[in-house]
Amino acid sequence: MTEKSYVLILNWNGWQDTIECLESVFRLEHPSFQVVVLDNDSSDGSLDHIRAWADGALKVDESGVNPKLTRLISPPVKKPIPYALLDKTQAEAGGGVDADEGKLILIQTGDNLGFAGGNNVGLRYIIKRGDYSYVWLLNNDTVVEPGALSALTRRVDDKKEYGICGSTVMHYHQPDQIQALGGATYNKVLGRPKLFAPALPQGRKLTPEEVESRLDYVYGASMLITRDWLSEIGLMSEDYFLYFEELDWIREAKGRYIMAWAEASVVYHKRGVSIGINRDIRKRSYTCDYYYARNRLAFTRKHIPIYTPFIYLLLIMDIFRRIAKGQLERAWMILYLLLGIKESGDKHS
Repeated sequence: MTEKSYVLILNWNGWQDTIECLESVFRLEHPSFQVVVLDNDSSDGSLDHIRAWADGALKVDESGVNPKLTRLISPPVKKPIPYALLDKTQAEAGGGVDADEGKLILIQTGDNLGFAGGNNVGLRYIIKRGDYSYVWLLNNDTVVEPGALSALTRRVDDKKEYGICGSTVMHYHQPDQIQALGGATYNKVLGRPKLFAPALPQGRKLTPEEVESRLDYVYGASMLITRDWLSEIGLMSEDYFLYFEELDWIREAKGRYIMAWAEASVVYHKRGVSIGINRDIRKRSYTCDYYYARNRLAFTRKHIPIYTPFIYLLLIMDIFRRIAKGQLERAWMILYLLLGIKESGDKHS
């Protein structure tokens, strides 16, 4: 079996972040890897900008780069970087001759398919190619240490039961602060995830085994899966669109594979808490509110139905909170979800 790794990066209207991420990814100290960027039908010309970057005609705007992390993206990697451009149909058929020649594969998914749907296009491409041992799903708003991928593959090779592995994810704007050790915990009663970033006494470190025993799922900002995992567990569920995909994936694998944490795989993630739920409700987008409420309920019904009454009660309480905040549209949205009435909540904004 080949030891080739694929790096999957999903982009939606975020080409500035993506090319910064790519600058760090193409510095990886890993013997064999290929990068696949999936564009979820961006409206900001993302693919054109990413192609210009690969051609050497566009550089990262370093004015927005954290000075402490400039070393990971500067000076620019050598250009041009050969690339192949595929549409969804071509990608899911495994590409063609051009794909063999490209160090960078660019795929236009043709629509905003969400986190799972977009990444699944790339996973189908990789499955069809058949030349892989590992797949690293990496958020586009990250930069990575050169040894990040090799640390992930080494960790999953430690034990045959490991099928999915998370990184040490640090805050991009405060790179000395932990955002998550590998993944997150999940409160079944409240239906809420929480990134695992324990405050420890100075000098106290958790072992990988201690971290792994406390995780409920691997953080989607950086998760590596093995060939065996993908072959047996399959693709991510596309029922969610946004939020809960990673947790659902782990649940599907329960009893067959276990989670790993690669301490030495260090990734810096920009958007504080991508899970994005515990912040001021007045500052959340409608899309965030809709999918979190919908999927919180859907996940519980599917995997732990005994806790469904608790989620119903919490959502009813949230309706009153929204009314008190003057968010009547959000209150109606949650009520429609509880009653099973479809409404125009799918606002990709």
